[in-house]
Amino acid sequence: MTSERGRPGLPGCVPKPGGAGLKASAPGGARVPAVLAASRIVGQSAEIWKMATNESVSIFSSAFLAVEYADSLLPENPLQEPFKNAWNYMLNNYTKFQIATWGSLIVHEALYFLFSLPGFLFQFIPYMKKYKIQKAPFGLEAEYAHPLETLILGTGFFIGIMLLCDHVILLWAWVTVRLMETIDVHSGYYIPINPLNLIPFYAGSRHHDFHHMNFVGNYASTFTWWDRLLGTESQYAAYKEKMKKLEKKTE
Repeated sequence: MTSERGRPGLPGCVPKPGGAGLKASAPGGARVPAVLAASRIVGQSAEIWKMATNESVSIFSSAFLAVEYADSLLPENPLQEPFKNAWNYMLNNYTKFQIATWGSLIVHEALYFLFSLPGFLFQFIPYMKKYKIQKAPFGLEAEYAHPLETLILGTGFFIGIMLLCDHVILLWAWVTVRLMETIDVHSGYYIPINPLNLIPFYAGSRHHDFHHMNFVGNYASTFTWWDRLLGTESQYAAYKEKMKKLEKKTE
């Protein structure tokens, strides 16, 4: 059986006159190369694309309603009014992009450190310590972790998003910043002109390299203030002094 449009049994893909090897097979009449048009899945018309879009919107709407319903069951938060006033103050003085990105970064850093601080979580559990084998990290190693470590320490990554992000663009902005930061600190290279070094208290690759080399101390992944306040970078300070003395001897 041959269809009206010329393709045996499968309507929808025929060359247009004067197309110079192109076929109008994409929704909306877009012209694509003949070799791609021949491989096109038949039936992907503009109507089907529209239907899929409507279904996606319906799914997201249902999820939003489910969250709203769950929220209505929660008791009143006594801190709601102070938080609301603080939130309005930030909105009046900063953009949502700044609040979402920096807020997520700070929340994640704080929770990451607080979960990491008890040394027995990793230091005294051989089963988990064996997964921390990279003493000279590289960019891809940023994603190398035990599943339990990812579950516990990755919690802070999502809490900031849940508290501060109200749009998918803000979510992707935060994800982009976080990926840039974690790849940088695991790169194994210290680049003086790195713009991230301009951020106050930024840890950088040197600070985080020592954590992989020594395992104890330098727990912070992004900012160093927790390590400085609680004295968990004392071994790193001693290590830097030792390296300075060695450099002077070699001069």
